[in-house]
Amino acid sequence: MQTLQASVAIFEIIVLIFSIIIHEISHGYVAELLGDPTARLQGRLTLNPLKHIDPVGSILVPIVAFLTTGYAFGWAKPVPFNPYNLKNRRIGELLIAAAGPASNFLIALVFGLFIRFGIGGSSTFVQLCGYIVLINISLAVFNLIPFPPLDGSKILFAAFPQNPKWMRVRRDLERYSIFLVLILVVFLWQFIVPIIPAIFYFFTGAQL
Repeated sequence: MQTLQASVAIFEIIVLIFSIIIHEISHGYVAELLGDPTARLQGRLTLNPLKHIDPVGSILVPIVAFLTTGYAFGWAKPVPFNPYNLKNRRIGELLIAAAGPASNFLIALVFGLFIRFGIGGSSTFVQLCGYIVLINISLAVFNLIPFPPLDGSKILFAAFPQNPKWMRVRRDLERYSIFLVLILVVFLWQFIVPIIPAIFYFFTGAQL
């Protein structure tokens, strides 16, 4: 039994790591499509985990989150982009930010369809698909919260007027981003968690 639990835990860690990496690579590929090659030039369009690990987002936050809520989520070292290379800076920043959560929702949708239509047959395969769906939904929902440095804050700021007042507000919030995210994980995430089973059901047709 303990061996099975350990195997499941290792599988979840691997899925979490590569889901976070795909999330970050998606930012870089969209930036490339919009005219900015920075991520590619810095070697960040790769599945190599060592290129993406962030001590807080990839290690500390997932551990704290799992211990306090039972859901593992986090982020990797942000993929860099140069906004001055974008054809339309405001829309470009929004699309780049949205690409990460969108990639996680896409992964969740694909494996959710396996569950919904019984593709793959065995209950073990369905269970593994369930872990993949749950982890990716959790990542997408978490990263859409408008707290710096999460993608939701970048989407929100891209929609705001691009004037000195709002830019100053953004800089002030980003300065304390680590503290804001820890407050989110410890105190606020419990109020957001209930929407995850609803999204899981929407993708899979199955209850958590």
